[in-house]
Amino acid sequence: MGRLDNTVAVVTGGASGIGAATAVRLAEEGATVATMDITGGVDYNLDVRDEAAVKDAFADVVARHGRLDSVVHCAGVAGGGPVHLVDESEWDRVVDINLKGTFLVDKHAAIHMLEADRGSIVNIASIEGIEGTEGGSAYNASKGGVIMLTKCMAIDYAHRGIRVNAICPGGIDTPLLMDIIGSPGVEIYRDKMHDRHLMNRFGQPSEIAAAAAFLVSDDASFMTGQAMVVDGGFTAGFRAGLLQQMGLV
Repeated sequence: MGRLDNTVAVVTGGASGIGAATAVRLAEEGATVATMDITGGVDYNLDVRDEAAVKDAFADVVARHGRLDSVVHCAGVAGGGPVHLVDESEWDRVVDINLKGTFLVDKHAAIHMLEADRGSIVNIASIEGIEGTEGGSAYNASKGGVIMLTKCMAIDYAHRGIRVNAICPGGIDTPLLMDIIGSPGVEIYRDKMHDRHLMNRFGQPSEIAAAAAFLVSDDASFMTGQAMVVDGGFTAGFRAGLLQQMGLV
């Protein structure tokens, strides 16, 4: 038996990367999974900025399956730069997809979960939502907002049996990250980012999916309002080379 047998889950951003891995993991754990993404190859083609579309998609999931137990919201985009170089349209694009999209998905998930007095929502945030990064601006601001929205929802809905948590991944080997750091001319940035992970590698989407499966399951029944960091040691601190000097590494 799986931890998620007889449950229904929605995964946004389910076409690739963390979302695709999460959909696979939740299904392996026994859940019936409905995937949503703005691209093809999913159950629902969905722009998370479109409230009417989000509302209709969640209503259809409940109509088809009779319930909604969990949502893992993975849909998001990268973007930013020093603020004096960021166009208003770019700021709006990043914040609308990452933060407004989270609000709309969580809102319509919560509406159905309130009918059952139970449910679990997991928002994929980022370590860049808990610490600043060079040129982060729009992206960091949006993911910081996701974390605070998560905490506020946890407070508002705990008494109704709905848990709301976030995951803050470090650098994960996804198409989104590789599009940024795999381009010519950014090798120094890529190597520095890689080396900040104390485990000397980027994470795999399956590792974030495993954390999401835990958070939506009853194994995390006493967890809500948390921003779980899964980052290979990125935010633990920095290595100054002392152990290397001592010949220990």
